[in-house]
Amino acid sequence: MKDGVRIPLVVVTGPTASGKTDLAVHIARRFPAEVISADSRQVYRYMDIGTAKAMAEEQQAVRHHLIDVVDPDEKFSVANFSDLAHARIKEIHQRGHLPLVVGGTGLYIRALTDGLLDLPGENEALRREFLDEEALCAGTLYHRLQGCDPQMAQRLHPNDVTRIVRALEVFELTGTPLSQWQLEHGFKEQPYRVLKVAVGMDRAELYDRINRRVMLMMDQGLVVETRQLLDRGYSPQLKSMRTIGYEQAVRYVQNELTREAAIADIQQETRRYAKRQLTWFRKDKSIIWVDYDSRLIDLRQ
Repeated sequence: MKDGVRIPLVVVTGPTASGKTDLAVHIARRFPAEVISADSRQVYRYMDIGTAKAMAEEQQAVRHHLIDVVDPDEKFSVANFSDLAHARIKEIHQRGHLPLVVGGTGLYIRALTDGLLDLPGENEALRREFLDEEALCAGTLYHRLQGCDPQMAQRLHPNDVTRIVRALEVFELTGTPLSQWQLEHGFKEQPYRVLKVAVGMDRAELYDRINRRVMLMMDQGLVVETRQLLDRGYSPQLKSMRTIGYEQAVRYVQNELTREAAIADIQQETRRYAKRQLTWFRKDKSIIWVDYDSRLIDLRQ
């Protein structure tokens, strides 16, 4: 496919709290652009503070897509994201605007720019077997994943049971580690002319920004937002509610953590998540890293 007929696509990514939204706004001021969120948590309604969604005035200034797509108890997969994002990119391009994908969910970005894996579907019987095993002895599944797919185990948090189960399921059904599948997959023909940009900064500065962001989220009402989610009837066991920030806020609401302990845990888990994100994105040699302060980027290429 010739470059002349491929849709230009800019991806702004990087670890959490690195300034992706700031850079996206900077780009949108120079080009007529529309933002497609590539954040696996921002798809959920009623979860605004803990997912750091763009503020109302930012969404008014620049049109945003794939935010508030489903309720917290609904499933939303990488395939769902890919289908919706491809459709939005086409629509944005037809309006004469630049599609601007912004977010730190590496799997979403990889699926969009490189294609989805041709993997077997979910096997409910196998999943129940895995979950029963984990219920008997917490950590068993992660230990098993370390044995059959150590590369994937390094990427996942030991408490991320949902993704651990999926990785084990793929290995059980195909005999091939999920990390190997991801290494070998890709489009036969790239549909976009892609520019990937990530915001980089000193790690100490990044961690400081993370710590300050968590404090800001608490001040903005993360606990109140979490109480409202519980009052709406959303279970603390939902995948959306077991993510960083909400899990700790639930434990605080249920008097299992003090406010100080909840804040410290959110900060620590967010720093760990940022470290995993950095590891993921550093492996993508197509990403251009820019300093947070410089914002030096030429989109005319």
